[in-house]
Amino acid sequence: MPSEFDLIRRYFTRSARHTELAVGDDAALIAPASGMQLAATTDMLVAGTHFFPDTDPHDLGWKTLAVNLSDLAAMGAQPRWALLALSLPEPDETWIAAFAAGLFECADTFETDLAGGDTTRGPLTLSVTALGEVPAGAALTRTGARPGDDLWVSGAPGRAALGLAHLRGELQLSPEGARACLAALHRPQPRVSAGLALRGLASAMLDVSDGVLGDLQHILDRSAVGAIVEAGKLPIAPLLEAGASPETACAALLTGGDDYELLFAAPPARRAGIEALSGRLGLPFTRIGRLSQAAGDLQLREADGRLTRPARLGYDHFR
Repeated sequence: MPSEFDLIRRYFTRSARHTELAVGDDAALIAPASGMQLAATTDMLVAGTHFFPDTDPHDLGWKTLAVNLSDLAAMGAQPRWALLALSLPEPDETWIAAFAAGLFECADTFETDLAGGDTTRGPLTLSVTALGEVPAGAALTRTGARPGDDLWVSGAPGRAALGLAHLRGELQLSPEGARACLAALHRPQPRVSAGLALRGLASAMLDVSDGVLGDLQHILDRSAVGAIVEAGKLPIAPLLEAGASPETACAALLTGGDDYELLFAAPPARRAGIEALSGRLGLPFTRIGRLSQAAGDLQLREADGRLTRPARLGYDHFR
């Protein structure tokens, strides 16, 4: 049976791009470029809570890193380094090799060094701490939104929630729709290029991990603004094409989570720049509402013009 250190050397030691001293010592040595701030984030995936225990390990390796890089993208930061803490019930080398391959596929795609970490025996738990660089003073946070700002979302949020419901047998998607939604669930695409390009355009931003409404509420609370979300402007067409009913599609988009798309506010004067950026990236940006002066107040404008307050916002681990 391989030792902890055999596993680290065999599966998690690679040459580094940005790291002065990486895997193999007590700590990594990193040096951010001149004029840069470090952005740091950490996320944990637990078997049975965040993923099914029989999830493909290659996909799981990708997702374990991707969800952290999404947080850096939401700050307008360039990913550079990651630290991996891995708890395994058994040292299954077939599983570990596939997991490592998925993790490094994501790392290579986004030019991120695995700079260190830890392994131990225990319930299957995956935790990454990711660090990135952003020019000093240029980070996008949740606090910069202003009344009158437009509210935008990238991509097609809601697909991951539909993919999960499909796996649970709660609804039946079309074959093509199931493929797209399961890909969104298992292999989320951190919007790094979009996050970098939105510096100077967006006033506040975060990534959608717990549902559009739930995550929007964080911007409202931190920026002391309100919002009116226009139900008729939501990008539900991809969800309908996947085989969801209008009601299911709307609920998945607004409260489903696990999509890791970007949700951001921007002044109306930036509309042309954002639309041009969408075209350059080949990534849809949909304007779904506007911010108001009513601090913390979140309302939906229904198709008939009525304003309602949503009964549910999104996922919460403790509710």
